[in-house]
Amino acid sequence: MTHHADSPPADAPSPARERREPPTGAPGVGRLVGLDLARGLAVFGMYAVHVGPAPSQDGVIGFLMELVQGRSSALFAVLAGFAVALITGRRTPKTGMAGRQAVAKVVIRAVILLALGTALTMTGTPVVPILAFYGLFFLLVLPLYRLGAKPLALIAAGWALVGPQLLYLLKPVVGGRVFLSYGQADGPVSLFFTGGYPALTWVPFVIAGMAVARCDLTATAVRIRLALIGVALAVTGYGGSWLAVRLVPGAAEAVRKAEEGSGMSSVSSVSPDSIGIFGDTPAGMLASAPHSEATLSIVGNTGVAILVITACLAAMDAFPRLRRLATPVIAVGSMSLTAYVYHIVAIWLLDTEALTVSPLYVLLGFIASVTVLATLWSRFFQRGPLEWLMGRATGIARRIQ
Repeated sequence: MTHHADSPPADAPSPARERREPPTGAPGVGRLVGLDLARGLAVFGMYAVHVGPAPSQDGVIGFLMELVQGRSSALFAVLAGFAVALITGRRTPKTGMAGRQAVAKVVIRAVILLALGTALTMTGTPVVPILAFYGLFFLLVLPLYRLGAKPLALIAAGWALVGPQLLYLLKPVVGGRVFLSYGQADGPVSLFFTGGYPALTWVPFVIAGMAVARCDLTATAVRIRLALIGVALAVTGYGGSWLAVRLVPGAAEAVRKAEEGSGMSSVSSVSPDSIGIFGDTPAGMLASAPHSEATLSIVGNTGVAILVITACLAAMDAFPRLRRLATPVIAVGSMSLTAYVYHIVAIWLLDTEALTVSPLYVLLGFIASVTVLATLWSRFFQRGPLEWLMGRATGIARRIQ
């Protein structure tokens, strides 16, 4: 069975806690439940990438497995932007002492995620954990926390345009994409440039999430506008790549090689001297494949993430019955950090690569077990176990005057 590298969860304040905070500028209850639904779906998508059937197989299962490739991690990264925005003041950034405490909370979370991500990487599972990268993303976007939706959107767009091209130019210096041997921790070069989720090309997702979080998501007109933006980005990213690959001479071959070199669908088969990010010619930057690190891929995946989030928010507000039916998925989303660590530890303990069971059954077992555990836990506790510990750790920030 092959394993893929995709990402973990957005570590945001729990909905229950958010509801107790002052209502001024606060998200509606339905909106927060919608975010947890989006997180839950991203968790399931991530499980599919890591333990599910290969996306190359025919039929509906293969199509669904291909659909979650790269997009689950992009959704988590966009939701990370929501986490930063929720901590630092949602629509109105906190200032003064509250602002300093919020910044400290984000820094503490980032340090914990860096440490936890490194620990998970050291287990040697055939998965590239995103948590250490995730912690770095938190630190890199923190200086932007006082900006509004429009400046954040412009910075995200600019970074998406410049980052991949800069990464390509830096390849002779930093090297191509390198997947470290199992059990090796990611160093600064890996975290910023050559690892599974290089910050230089993944931070735009987080900034885009901050921009969306700054919008008035309780307004139907705003949600519709965001959904249309999501569609436009998806069409531009995937459609633009489809056209470019067919119109630019030599692009099709370059993209094929780039996808073979940077594909994370078989991490163990990628050697340090592989073609790596973008392939060996600039035409490889026209790819929109998962984890291609190209501008068009970032644009398309951001569009899908925005669409999923706005659909979840709208559905939870519009259909109370659906909200009840989705409660188990929402429970998983409310403790997405715990769910992420749970599946990495389970892969490590079970040695899923050695299992003779069908990958589809392994995937269903993972989804069923985490759903049952999260549903039972949420009946007695407002937060997941790791979310509770994270809350205790970041509570230190309240001492800042």
